[in-house]
Amino acid sequence: MEALKRRAAAYGLLAPGTIWLVVFFLIPLYFLGRLSLNVNVQGIYYPFDWHWKNYSDALSLYDTQFIRSFIYSGLATLICLLLAYPLAYAIAFKAGKWRHAMLLAVVAPFFTTYLIRTISWVTILSDESPVVDVLKFLQIAPSGHILATPAAVISGLVYNYLPFMVLPIYASLERLDTRLMEAAKDLYANTATTFLKVTLPLSAPGVVAGTLLTFIPATGDYVNAEFLGGSNSQMIGNVIQGLYLKQQEYPAAAALSFVLMAIILVIVLIYIRFAGSEALMGEEGAAA
Repeated sequence: MEALKRRAAAYGLLAPGTIWLVVFFLIPLYFLGRLSLNVNVQGIYYPFDWHWKNYSDALSLYDTQFIRSFIYSGLATLICLLLAYPLAYAIAFKAGKWRHAMLLAVVAPFFTTYLIRTISWVTILSDESPVVDVLKFLQIAPSGHILATPAAVISGLVYNYLPFMVLPIYASLERLDTRLMEAAKDLYANTATTFLKVTLPLSAPGVVAGTLLTFIPATGDYVNAEFLGGSNSQMIGNVIQGLYLKQQEYPAAAALSFVLMAIILVIVLIYIRFAGSEALMGEEGAAA
């Protein structure tokens, strides 16, 4: 009887989240998948008939946008990691009494809506901006033009998704047992060796989580490319948004959405297989 009560309590705790996922994720996903197999010819819908050509068209007509999306999001994720790890390390171990203020600075952009934050970069990267003047002086932007380029889109992605990289890494570092680093130094390891052999492996779960939280939404992003990129910098999210809202090609847009989800899922599974499992093993080894 006691075991039955514990099982019922576990199912009861799972029920709200399960119902939420079924109602707001699985059911809409089903209808989206069904819509992707419809036929739409010049706005005229035909009955559902397993029209798989929508998927082959999605890959053949928009392969450039797919490749561009993964290049942009991959570069943005890498830059976020290179910026976020030193920042998270400084907040966790060096900030002292300024730790909370620095964390507040990291999350402060979220006090403003995503759209306004992105539009503000239009002013920051405009040709008359002091930022562009400095870049021209440093010969980083010799043409004097940053806006409507791939660099502008990637900059916007880095700015908007950087907190998603910083916070998981900080949480992983903050939980790290500092006695392990002290033990490494007692064994005559220098600072670099201690970081590479102890700190970095133990913080790998935060790196994995931050990478996924940054890469996945950045790949489907369309706001940054819409406002900061030109016609040659459009991502697959811009194509899906245009098909849905402008051309009303709903089956094609639904098929593109499914193809994008499938590709991201494959990449994430591969990444977790080669990076995530090692990180989890490192965390378990530390706990042991």
